[in-house]
Amino acid sequence: MDTPSWRKPFGMFGILAYVTIWAVAVASLSGLVGLWPVIAQAVFYVIAGTIWILPLKPVLKWMETGHFR
Repeated sequence: MDTPSWRKPFGMFGILAYVTIWAVAVASLSGLVGLWPVIAQAVFYVIAGTIWILPLKPVLKWMETGHFR
């Protein structure tokens, strides 16, 4: 039997911290973004709501393999 890897729990907590920080950062901009036209707000929130996923691919790969590449 293989010993469990520490990378998965460490990665999971790292991802949770990253998502929390990202959400707080985007929410902190709501006062400024709220002054924008509705279309601009929608574009901002769609981009902010999807772009956070991009940095997770290497982290997930590292959690599985131990390598970022």
